[in-house]
Amino acid sequence: MSDNEVVFSIARHAAWAPGMASSERWAAWAREPWRFDGDDEPKVAAMPAMLRRRAGFLGRMALEVAYQCLGEDAGVPTVFCSRHGEVARSLDLLDDLARGEPLSPTAFGLSVHNASAGLFSIARADRANHVALAAGTATLEHAVIEACGLLNDGASMVLVVACDMPLPDAYAQFQDCDEQPYAFAWALVPAGAEPLRLSWRVEAPGAAAPRMPGALEVLRFQLGADAVLVRHAAQQRWTWSRDA
Repeated sequence: MSDNEVVFSIARHAAWAPGMASSERWAAWAREPWRFDGDDEPKVAAMPAMLRRRAGFLGRMALEVAYQCLGEDAGVPTVFCSRHGEVARSLDLLDDLARGEPLSPTAFGLSVHNASAGLFSIARADRANHVALAAGTATLEHAVIEACGLLNDGASMVLVVACDMPLPDAYAQFQDCDEQPYAFAWALVPAGAEPLRLSWRVEAPGAAAPRMPGALEVLRFQLGADAVLVRHAAQQRWTWSRDA
């Protein structure tokens, strides 16, 4: 790990989106992306029903891939990341405030950015460190840097969970890419077999055409065969590459 580069390997991974029920579908999407379409919902069967019912659609997507990726492993630090988080729940709370109605403590507790990480920790009775972050268009990159910092501090594995949803109609005018519902998880380990490299440098911002969310661009790179992916986000040039 250097000042502007991290190198790591992905021991296991999982992804979930509507209509994307198999690894074959994800492989086909990586070759030629399409908009996710389906009315299925993440089951999160591994989580006790009482806790599962608390999670919204975004949270259930995140929890589904977290369980799939981590399995029975315990004591693994986690980094949950989402650009927008539970923005729909937050908007509902703002509507309640505008109407002068009392706020639900439960709804507030589930609207915060680390709600899914908290539910995951409680359900598994796992006291491992967990972090939740948002960093705009470079959210996934910052989550990976955070995870690699934990690896550098001695963790043998770190779970990274990325998820997002389209913005509610009230915020649709601020949407700057083709938002879709998705979640994926990576079990990061120190660089070994088939390592990935992420490097960055400061770059002046420039105009960019609307495209798929940044995290999905990176997921497509991870699932595909391209040697390099370059992204421009948050006044940085981010370069993802595979070591030969």
